[in-house]
Amino acid sequence: MRPKRLSPPVRRTARRWRTPPAITHGAEAYEGLAILEEVKGQLGFLLWQVGRDVALWASFEPEQRGNLFEPGSEAALHALLRSTGVEVQLESPLMTLVRMVGSPETARAEAVELACQYIAFWADGHGYGGTAVSFAQAAAMAVPYDAGAAYAVGRLARRRAEHSRAETWYRRSIALARQSGDWSSYALAFSGLGNLYMQRGNVPSARRFHLRALKAARRHSLRSIQGSAQHDLFVIAAGHNHLDEAERYARSAFESYGLDHPRLPALAHDIAYFWLERGHFAPALTVFEALDPHMARHEDRLVALANIVRAAAGAGERRQFDQKFDEVWDALDRDDSTAKAAEVLLELARGAAQLGETERAERAAERAVRTARARGESKELLTAESVLDSVRRTRGARGRAAEAPHPPAPEETEMFATDLVRSLNASLVIR
Repeated sequence: MRPKRLSPPVRRTARRWRTPPAITHGAEAYEGLAILEEVKGQLGFLLWQVGRDVALWASFEPEQRGNLFEPGSEAALHALLRSTGVEVQLESPLMTLVRMVGSPETARAEAVELACQYIAFWADGHGYGGTAVSFAQAAAMAVPYDAGAAYAVGRLARRRAEHSRAETWYRRSIALARQSGDWSSYALAFSGLGNLYMQRGNVPSARRFHLRALKAARRHSLRSIQGSAQHDLFVIAAGHNHLDEAERYARSAFESYGLDHPRLPALAHDIAYFWLERGHFAPALTVFEALDPHMARHEDRLVALANIVRAAAGAGERRQFDQKFDEVWDALDRDDSTAKAAEVLLELARGAAQLGETERAERAAERAVRTARARGESKELLTAESVLDSVRRTRGARGRAAEAPHPPAPEETEMFATDLVRSLNASLVIR
């Protein structure tokens, strides 16, 4: 019997990925309106005009750009730039865009992209969120194959709660990154989608996207992004009381970050607060104390001190509780404009209740209610009212007794806390 002759394998054609389009405007009446609303005067008009010019320039192929702008447009923009008196750091990127208008057929796409990215960075630093999105988007349109530029638009749009626009740019970034092999942008865009779905309250989808980010980061040895994904997965697990999973992700994120990662203090704070909520007060207290030197912003330091108050109360460190409670209270008396004032006051109330200091607990909870109500913070208001009600209901004629002490934390938790403290201290030396 003759052997059967096999047919040659069918050659498979290369897969062609479709790059999804992205939403290029939000709820504004016309494109670029956010720039005029945020940046007043001649500078706002100049930014609005060059932003529109970039969008028009990017919508044509290079060979079609020769007669795109009216004669004299460059001179008019240059005169406006001179009369506006822009900040020094804006002169160079704006001149790049003015020259683009004067010679659209020879303008380099990468130079236009870089100029727009710099303006977006400047706007973001000045709190002009809509302007930052507009110029990040202009950069992404100038070089439409750049996955990193598309990711930047998604990130800025998400921060402005423009969820639909953010999602389309994240998905575009994923497609572009897959085509070009930009695995850093690929993983970051999945992480961005995870954060976006957390903002929407869709936890299962958020977890799925963070797992995709983690898988991509592991496959391509992107340790920083791997740590961020593990950090996000820890927060999700901790928030849903998946304790063993939360511990695993916390330790993995810590190992992935290393000493010099800028997110190490944030991770340490989240882990310590996780322990605080579980009643592991002593290890939480040591980490919160080590975090204090890392808190450069007044608002962040108040939160850290309030956490120390609650942890010290739970650990039975009355002297430290008294000292930090008064320090935070006095700071709020001097300036209670911090956005996290209600959150800080709630931690003070919980700490005082923990030690049986019912008068302090009631005073802090009442102030938290007033603060949250004045700021229109509905979530914090509900929590504050619940804490206040609990303090009042459980208070006896002579005040509420201190809560029963919690059992000591497991040995591995104590060891992990020691590792975190050593790393936080060492990172101060590195910086």
